Amino acid sequence: MNKKLFAALCASVWAVSFCTACDSSSTEPISVHTTAAPVTTAATDTKPAIQPAKTDIDEEVEFEEQIVAESGDAILNIADKTWYVQYFGTNEDLLTYDAGIAHIDGDGDYTVSVNVGTKGAQFDITGETDGNYTCDGIDFAAVKVIDGTQLFPDMCIEIKEIRVNGKKIALTAKNYTSSDDGKEMRANIYNRFISNIPDDAHTAKGNVAGEFGEYSSMIVNPEDFENWKTIAVDFTVTGTGDAVNEADADADVTAADAVESTPEI
Repeated sequence: MNKKLFAALCASVWAVSFCTACDSSSTEPISVHTTAAPVTTAATDTKPAIQPAKTDIDEEVEFEEQIVAESGDAILNIADKTWYVQYFGTNEDLLTYDAGIAHIDGDGDYTVSVNVGTKGAQFDITGETDGNYTCDGIDFAAVKVIDGTQLFPDMCIEIKEIRVNGKKIALTAKNYTSSDDGKEMRANIYNRFISNIPDDAHTAKGNVAGEFGEYSSMIVNPEDFENWKTIAVDFTVTGTGDAVNEADADADVTAADAVESTPEI
């Protein structure tokens, strides 16, 4: 069975139990896993069929690397409007090809990204490596750090900029940081499955509580994600307690001082 079709079937089975067990008024963040995604009947009906692999593909064509996230890696965890095109950090995802991930090694600035315009994604979706498939909208998006809660329990993720097809879009609210399931750490970009700020929500300034307003689980306008091929997110990490980046900064300062103190010849 085609591995992408198998993943989609798994997602549909999980969605039934998801809808039965979840209460829309819950203040806890919804845990979204790599092989599980809430899928509506309408979304399933409109999902494009996965094309069978072609046997006459040019042998000289090389697909991009399939990126699998590991512990400590940050990813752009995302699903399009139909939950057909996704990236959860596995090689089973259509957006696995050349996905931009960032290994968190301390406080600092990072970027994560996805690209449906790769040869691999286009071939898996259209059967052609030079296809022109674009995604219509999003139904979930977040910056997620694998094992982030366990590795950096005080970590804060602040979204700085989001670019769709290379164009900067407006942020409609501020993000907070919270645990995905007591294991991951994430900053929601668009998560309509959460109705209240979760109990463990926090920022670099402290805890966040109350109703959505200045802070929200949906910090973008979904209309800005029509017909997209690439999405990139810049974010800043603080609170890791790791001095790796600080040591690098100190080394840069020392080097700069050395240059300034060198006598001219």
